[in-house]
Amino acid sequence: MQYMLMIFEDEANYAGGEDSAAFQAIVAAHGALVEQMSAAGVMRGGAGLLPSATATTVRTRNGKVSMHDGPWAETREQLGGFYLIEVDTLDEALAWAQKIPMAADGSIEVRPTIPE
Repeated sequence: MQYMLMIFEDEANYAGGEDSAAFQAIVAAHGALVEQMSAAGVMRGGAGLLPSATATTVRTRNGKVSMHDGPWAETREQLGGFYLIEVDTLDEALAWAQKIPMAADGSIEVRPTIPE
């Protein structure tokens, strides 16, 4: 079964930019996790996302399309990236989710994908 591990985090953690020590530490931690997932044969995909300020939200209601800049949900934690993994059980997916660096100060939503 494939699971999407969605990473929600406070973008303020990266206020120092890509050159900050905090950002570089997170990048290194993700690199190590990707190596572990790849070695275990569970990694199917994933990506980090640019800040929510780069998002555009599209809605269609009653045949009318509306668009606005930014995410629809105005919350502190925003979707910052995801991993797509393939494991046998939810417990295995949850074990991988706990290893994602943002689990320490953000949240990881684990959701099974619709089987093909």
